[in-house]
Amino acid sequence: MSQQKTGGQLIVQALQEHGVGHVFCVPGESFLAVIDALHDASDIALTVCRQEGGAAMMAEAQGKLTGRPGICMVTRGPGATNASAGIHIAMQDSTPLILFVGQIERGMREREAFQEVDYRAVFGRLAKWVTEIDDARRIPELVSRAFHIATSGRPGPVVIALPEDMLTDSVELPVSPEVPAQRAGRTPGFQQVESSPGAHQMQALQALLASAQKPMVILGGSRWSEDACQQFAAFAQAWQLPVACSFRRQMLLAGEHPCYAGDVGLGINPRLLARLREADLIILLGARLSEVPSQSYTLLDIPRPRQTLVHVFADPDGLNQVYQADLAIAASPQGFVPALAALQPPAAPVWAAHTQAAHSDYLAWSNPEGRSNPGTLQMGAVMEQLKAELPPDAILCNGAGNFSIWLHRFWRYRGHGTQLAPTSGSMGYGLPAAVGAKRLWPERTVVCFTGDGDFMMHGQELATAVQYGLAIVIVLIDNGMYGTIRMHQERNYPARVYATELKNPDFCALALAYGAHGERVEHTAEFAPALQRALASGKPALLHCLIDPQAITPAATLDSLRAQGLEKK
Repeated sequence: MSQQKTGGQLIVQALQEHGVGHVFCVPGESFLAVIDALHDASDIALTVCRQEGGAAMMAEAQGKLTGRPGICMVTRGPGATNASAGIHIAMQDSTPLILFVGQIERGMREREAFQEVDYRAVFGRLAKWVTEIDDARRIPELVSRAFHIATSGRPGPVVIALPEDMLTDSVELPVSPEVPAQRAGRTPGFQQVESSPGAHQMQALQALLASAQKPMVILGGSRWSEDACQQFAAFAQAWQLPVACSFRRQMLLAGEHPCYAGDVGLGINPRLLARLREADLIILLGARLSEVPSQSYTLLDIPRPRQTLVHVFADPDGLNQVYQADLAIAASPQGFVPALAALQPPAAPVWAAHTQAAHSDYLAWSNPEGRSNPGTLQMGAVMEQLKAELPPDAILCNGAGNFSIWLHRFWRYRGHGTQLAPTSGSMGYGLPAAVGAKRLWPERTVVCFTGDGDFMMHGQELATAVQYGLAIVIVLIDNGMYGTIRMHQERNYPARVYATELKNPDFCALALAYGAHGERVEHTAEFAPALQRALASGKPALLHCLIDPQAITPAATLDSLRAQGLEKK
């Protein structure tokens, strides 16, 4: 038997066969055949976005939360280049993502047709794989390959160009016989393959732990799951091992866990940094230890660290690339963590007191109580109120900027699937990520923590949240500047402020104009009731929080930075 289908219908069929439930797009005429096929796909929820960068970030957020490729569709030329910010995030954050791009007709190539782009050239170094489907018959094959490439080894983005005329081609394909799931040994939909360690590697790890005096574990990367995080938490507690999380990966171990020592990122706790430098064994699990967590590549000596290094990473090509490990294990976190249960912990680890002290240091470092900053809105109190009001499974989303320091330092993440933040440092991520998370899990509380400059990068996606009735809460910290750049400017070029000041709109009025709930917060006492009203509003809500420009970071003001600059001068 055979069936006749268009290229657009085959794309949607392939998505259904791989278990896709959500697609984010900005529509374009170049892939209208796919949109038409989605009209009849009741099992796929389509989210229409306002800008392609936001759409790609929404898809990337779902890839982060589920470990399955987020799906985004955009039109050719400007649509694709707008989406490139989300592709860059997915690449640096090791997130599975598939971007489908409408393309010019096949017969118009190399004439600089309307919005013509060579996607292999443009995205060749920005994605794991880039392809163009010329023959509709090959859609099932190439889409399946895209799913496997996006999720295998170190996950990342795949870009697929779809010529407009190919999508309207009607082709005849054989109907595949149904294979019972039980007989095939699999469940319907896409299945990811996890790589596991060898027995000899686990024996070597046991020996290294047995000889260690001051071990440290750093968790990071992708290919984690809730089960893997819980299993690792049990292992860490049984061994009483001190555990840190890499930059913007704090959700991998709850902040209240007795072994948690803090995050290895920007503005790291000096005591944690000292412990890492003094460690005699570092177990790096799932992470690459790139520029930010490595403290600009100064944490470990290159290429041979003086600490004994165990590196567990899903992609063999990522092992021994920068740091030569004493024990390199090619395994995904989900494949590696279950093997830890076979290791026998010592009855009384020599590092137990070290672990307790590391956790105590973290608790003190992350405590916002009594912390003061210039101005009438105290961010320490804001963080305390968020902790009091938000449920344990709340998802906190943020983009990039000094505002995020308050969140990363003082919010104690409570488990897998509660953090969405770009390790790539991309501004504008928080709001699209919140939309993507709420679209995936509407029953969860989702909070976007953002700055004024950060919000304006993709603030138009508030309209998307309103359109789909997504009751996210946006806490917008407004200091009237690009705060991170101003901080560096004040430090390096004192008394020469230029190009970092912002003239902002009334964000509360903007939210109301979109049809969202909006409130203005200028004083500490106003925040708690405003947050409660926002959570109870039942619709997207924005709290416009005005903070003194002097409160540039939790530990510094602009005046102190100027003083430092003058002293250097």
